[in-house]
Amino acid sequence: MTADADLNGTESGRALRGRLMALDHRLFEAVAARHFPGGDRLLPRLSRSANHGVLWFGTAALLAATGSPRARRAAVRGVASLALASATINTVGKRSVRRRRPVLDAVPAIRRLKRQPITTSFPSGHSASAAAFAAGVALESRPLGAAVAPLAASVILSRVYTGVHYPGDVVVGAALGVGAAFAVRGLVPTRDVLPLPGRTCADVPALPDGDGLVLVADRTAGGAGHVRALTEILPRAKVVECGPQDLGTELEKAAAHAAVLGVCGGDGTVNAAAAVALRHGLPLAVLPGGSLGNFARDLGVEDARTLARALVAGQAVRVDVGRFTSGDTRGYFLNSCGLGVHSELAGERNRWSKRIGDRPAGLLAAVRALRADRHQVQVEINGVRRPLWLLFAGNGMYRRTGPVPARRFDLADGRLDVRVVHGGGAPALRLLAAAVAGPLTRSPLHAAVRVDRLELGGLEPGTLLAYDGEVVALEGGVTLDKLPEALTVYRPLDSD
Repeated sequence: MTADADLNGTESGRALRGRLMALDHRLFEAVAARHFPGGDRLLPRLSRSANHGVLWFGTAALLAATGSPRARRAAVRGVASLALASATINTVGKRSVRRRRPVLDAVPAIRRLKRQPITTSFPSGHSASAAAFAAGVALESRPLGAAVAPLAASVILSRVYTGVHYPGDVVVGAALGVGAAFAVRGLVPTRDVLPLPGRTCADVPALPDGDGLVLVADRTAGGAGHVRALTEILPRAKVVECGPQDLGTELEKAAAHAAVLGVCGGDGTVNAAAAVALRHGLPLAVLPGGSLGNFARDLGVEDARTLARALVAGQAVRVDVGRFTSGDTRGYFLNSCGLGVHSELAGERNRWSKRIGDRPAGLLAAVRALRADRHQVQVEINGVRRPLWLLFAGNGMYRRTGPVPARRFDLADGRLDVRVVHGGGAPALRLLAAAVAGPLTRSPLHAAVRVDRLELGGLEPGTLLAYDGEVVALEGGVTLDKLPEALTVYRPLDSD
């Protein structure tokens, strides 16, 4: 009876497969018999333009060229989804099911591609790439996804219309492409599935036209476009542009008569504004500027439109502020501070950024700071003296959103995210291993703890401490602690 059941099951499976194949052929012939207005000339060209992903790479470049952070993220996510889908189709899909291409007798000659594909038919790689790119873009931005979707659908249709695929090939290919986009989101989550930074909402004034906002902008930070966009939305906002040397003075002047202190610049500029806002008890409005806008990114304020929404609605959160104290030297950090290689990286980047730009300077700094002749930092922690290559203290827990720890989801968790790389030989290898391991509690090469206060003794006077991209010389030992929910910062409380 078991053998009969197996035989019947096999025969049923073959019959179902035969019916599906027959349906696929009939649908192919129905499409071949149809004539879409303009399709005979347009769809073959569109199909060829998608060869090797050229159409999608071009679309991604156009999205990135808009200058919108969300458009750039959508472009990157679309390309990453396309790459995963293409790799899956070409290494697994087409080798698993070796289906022959359709016979072209029913397809009008004007539609046929000049160069016919030589690979197997199932599943459709072009359809997978098109669906993956469109789905990846849509997961990051629904409006941009809606704009790209008709183009992707046309490419998918063109593969049947030109006779190189059966309908079943493109349906499965498109499904695999969408799956690839969701797989990429599983590795690197989109912002809509991440928790909102900050926990405590703050009572702040709403500024429908910007009246009461004084924005101090570092003219060297490259945020002029964001500033113009903000003043177009909030015409009564006052903008003061200055160079880095006048930043402190202009921030103090602005705080004297502002209801809301605004700042546009990189992390160092935002740090300076936060210190002034704390002294004057003012809420802070952060507009991204420059390439190192980590605090604005983690806060969820990515452009002028996002910040304007928060200002108009009067929406803000309270966030923690990190603090370091060394003798008479005191300062704050919104992102992180550190010793050893961390401070050397910041110093080297600052030295080169004005000559070659922030990102190339960061790469050059990493190479120079990892040289084997660097000296280890001797530090005393809990009464035990030990050598370290690096000590990193984050203002809040840094978590992975992909292969590397990159973001904070809670800017008011009351904790310092402390990570150390122990001293010893092969510093570059130790630092790389610690970066790959991420926030593991302990290993022979590094350790990670969560504390609200950390005292470091035994430091030589003049030891460098980096904080939010700036560098300061310490007077000796240093104490790191937190000011819980000390700073009020505007950010929209609803997702866009």
